[in-house]
Amino acid sequence: MNTLKSAAPSLKELEHAMDNCRMELNEIDEVWSNIYIGGIVIAHNKEELKRYGITHILNAAHNAWGSKGNQAFYSREFLYHGIAAEDSTDFDLSVYFYPASEYIHKALSSPNGKILVHCILGKSRSATLVLAYLMIHHNFSLAAALEKILLSRAISPNRGFLKQLQDLELELRHRISLCQLQ
Repeated sequence: MNTLKSAAPSLKELEHAMDNCRMELNEIDEVWSNIYIGGIVIAHNKEELKRYGITHILNAAHNAWGSKGNQAFYSREFLYHGIAAEDSTDFDLSVYFYPASEYIHKALSSPNGKILVHCILGKSRSATLVLAYLMIHHNFSLAAALEKILLSRAISPNRGFLKQLQDLELELRHRISLCQLQ
C-alpha cells in the first residue's frame, strides 16, 4: 500500500507525468478494481454498461451539455449520482471529494458493485474524483494515485483540480500526523 509520506510533487511535475503518458484514450478503462473511468459516450450506452457489469454511475458532468444522465434515464438498471461540475480551473471540485469518495466506496461495498465515474471525455473531472477516492480511502499520495491510474488510462485533470488534490494531500498528511501524536 502506498502512503502519504513521500514529498509532494509540484504542479509542473504532475503535469509532466501526465504529458508523458502516450496511452490512447478509450471509451472506458478499469483503473482500480471495479472502478471504471469513461466519457459521456459510454455513459449513455446502457447495453455496454451492462456488458461491463456496471451497477453504479457517478456523473461528474451532471447537467452539462450533452449529458442525459439522471436516475430517470438509468431507471432501475443502475444507481446514479450526479455532480454538476465544470471543467474549469476556477471550479471548486474539492467540495465533492468526500461525498464522491463515499459514493464510490458504497458502490464497491454493494454486492457485485462496479462503478463508472464519468464526465464528458473521462479525463479531468472524473479522473480527479477517482484520484481523491484513492487518496482518501486507500491512503495513496497524489503522485502514487496518479501513477496507478496512468497505468490504465490517459487522464489530464486541469491545473485547478490538481491544486485542489495537492491541498487534499496536505490535509490528509496533517490528519495522519495528528493521529500519530495522540
